[in-house]
Amino acid sequence: MPNDLANSLDAALRQRARQVIPGGLWGHLNAANLPEGYPQYFVSAEGCRLRDADGREFVDFMCGWGPMVLGYRNPMVEAAARRQAEQGDAMNGPAPVLVELAETLVGMIPHADWCLFQKNGTDATTACVTIARAGTGRRKVLVARGSYHGAAPWCTPSLAGVTTEDRAHLLHYDYNDAASLQVAAEEAKGDLAAVIVTAFRHDMGRDLELPDPAFVRAAREICDVTGAALILDDVRAGFRLHLGGSWEGIGVRPDLAAYSKAIANGHALSAVTGNDRFREAATRIYTTGSFWCGAVSMAAAVATLNELRRLDGPAHMRAMGERFRTGLAALAARHGVGIRQSGPAQMPLVLFEDDADARKGAAFCSAALRAGAYFHPRHNMFLSCAHQAADIDLALQAADAGLAAVARMG
Repeated sequence: MPNDLANSLDAALRQRARQVIPGGLWGHLNAANLPEGYPQYFVSAEGCRLRDADGREFVDFMCGWGPMVLGYRNPMVEAAARRQAEQGDAMNGPAPVLVELAETLVGMIPHADWCLFQKNGTDATTACVTIARAGTGRRKVLVARGSYHGAAPWCTPSLAGVTTEDRAHLLHYDYNDAASLQVAAEEAKGDLAAVIVTAFRHDMGRDLELPDPAFVRAAREICDVTGAALILDDVRAGFRLHLGGSWEGIGVRPDLAAYSKAIANGHALSAVTGNDRFREAATRIYTTGSFWCGAVSMAAAVATLNELRRLDGPAHMRAMGERFRTGLAALAARHGVGIRQSGPAQMPLVLFEDDADARKGAAFCSAALRAGAYFHPRHNMFLSCAHQAADIDLALQAADAGLAAVARMG
């Protein structure tokens, strides 16, 4: 942490946390893994602005790691959540809003004949795999190398505490490589339950890849021929790229899909959607959680989805992302700094040429942070419907400072 923050409230909170929380914090939320000067603790947020514990304000390009699709504290969403909270949240059974939300999702997502609700993305992806195995009576699941599907033993990126048996029935292929997918399917030898695929390739710290339509069609064909389930992991991208599912533009529909992040604009919720082939299997598996029928998050989700539809949220986020991408490319050219921009405009990643040790990315993000924009050096970022042209332009001013810092590195 730089000298001006050495005695900050953020630093004091980190010190206190280390005494009572292993490592101070967990996983990707641990700011110790980010460049110098990044805050760990935040006290308020509104729209696309974020304020840290020391009072610094940023134009935010992480949106709470994705959930804030309409922006922080969206008035319509929060009003819906308050109305439901006044009536009840976690009760002995669900509130009527459960049915309303299920009807909303089934009406919005073309492949969906039914849906189930959970709390986290990991809940949803794990339920998809379980339903696929129940519906097919098979065990093997094809997973792309390096893909992230959550934090359960079957898919977590860490091997600590994970046994070989936890992953005994996973087979791997390379994203966007139809030939490797076919090889993995053949290795399953009649025991193939599912192929799980992220909406696009979003591995940490490498260029993002949009799905090759030929690869997506190959995945669909393999599942059609073998009777396996095609699972779309739309946890990260869902409702940002297309309201009907991220592959609607390709024209390929999954059997099962997992959603979370943007579904309720920051209220904890996830969902599995599926077609009628797997409806009966979904009734036989056992999944539950004490808070899975929480009505407040469901009311927030109904309001979020309706507002996204009213605004054509994906189109707005794409326009703002393209404004940022075009402006950043022009600034990088002016500074003589080589950058690579990849991924959907709504979920951009910025990496630097000749930056194997990530020093340029760290310098860029630290300088931009000091100038008022919260970017990420390795993870895809997120646009929201709260980002407007003026916010993008302020972020580009901060990016200008970041690129200047990189240019000074020589």
